[in-house]
Amino acid sequence: MIMAAIYTLSMGSTDFAIGRIATDWTNDVLFGDWVPNALNAFLEGAGVAPWLQGLVVDGIVAGVGAVLGFVPQMLVLFLLLSLLEDVGYMARVAFIMDRIFRKFGLSGKSFIPMLVGTGCGVPGVMASRTIENERDRRMTIMTTCFIPCSAKMPIIGLFAGALFGGSGLVATSAYFIGMAAIIVSGVILKKTKLFAGDPAPFVMELPAYHVPAWGNVLRATWERGWSFGAFGMVEDNNTSLLAALGGVVSWVFAPLGFGSWQATVATVTGLIAKENVVATFGVNYGFAEVAENGDEIWANIARDFTMLSAYSFMIFNLLCAPCFAAMGAIKREMNSPRWTAIAIGYMCLLAYCTSLVVYQLGGLITGEVTFNIFTVVAAALVVLAVWLLVRPHRQENEGEAVGKSRKPVVS
Repeated sequence: MIMAAIYTLSMGSTDFAIGRIATDWTNDVLFGDWVPNALNAFLEGAGVAPWLQGLVVDGIVAGVGAVLGFVPQMLVLFLLLSLLEDVGYMARVAFIMDRIFRKFGLSGKSFIPMLVGTGCGVPGVMASRTIENERDRRMTIMTTCFIPCSAKMPIIGLFAGALFGGSGLVATSAYFIGMAAIIVSGVILKKTKLFAGDPAPFVMELPAYHVPAWGNVLRATWERGWSFGAFGMVEDNNTSLLAALGGVVSWVFAPLGFGSWQATVATVTGLIAKENVVATFGVNYGFAEVAENGDEIWANIARDFTMLSAYSFMIFNLLCAPCFAAMGAIKREMNSPRWTAIAIGYMCLLAYCTSLVVYQLGGLITGEVTFNIFTVVAAALVVLAVWLLVRPHRQENEGEAVGKSRKPVVS
């Protein structure tokens, strides 16, 4: 109930969600009205070409505004988390969850970032700062974005409405897939050289509950929030530059069941912001505007996708690298280009392999796919995943003694 209240206040959709109200004002008024209007007036007065004006206002300013729009939510979130930490509540949550999370190679403190990540991956990644152990913190960062955030909901709504009759099971399955990706990743990664080692002793002071010291709360909030900080038009989209660029790389996604240029372009723009996927499909199909669930283009989606290929597309976009804002948060929290590349590369690889298995093996069962080399690869990936899950830990292979059970030490 306490965590639900924090989530509601910082990122919820209720009338008293402080973070959402502040973020909506930042996005809709500050960067949606004041700044663009003032900049448009200045650029028009300076005689700037329309295409350059659009690039600056709709591209740079809108992009920066989208990132800065997260700041109010994060400040509210970090303020509330700092309150709970100073009161003594967070220590108890981590202590209780550690017994469960350690079974999957994660820290009990990973619970908070993953909970927060259901609202947005950016504050979810940044909430990993509460994890002191470097290996646990890095693994949490690498897996937090597997949880479907609010920006991924339009993708789920689009395909659920277009091909699955609006079934709520599609959205529910998305969360199960995200949790499964976290559990499987935790088990597998803990057995690799990068994360191998004796489990860090869980030693934590459980202070008596007390009134928070506001100096500590504000200082912790500030420290966590400080660093986040000429072509012609065409009438046929199939002959556009976007279609040409998408067609160059669309073959990469063909084994996953969505090798069209429209799906490829939508996947790429989803790296900017996941909610862009629906809007990009709308543009690709010639619609000037689409609703959040994309009901205007359901007929086009149903024509170009099967239920299986649509589900494969959804899985890939749910598990692959998050939006640019979340990637920036990962880079900041990892504080290492190498680890940032490892994290993003792992997400993309897991997403591709999962979608490949779903489409190829699922299509073999339904008759949508005939036996081919990618079917063999998909079957091999399943065997490899099972072996990685059941193989002994690296320490056991090297003859090191690893305790089979570990009780947290409380001081």
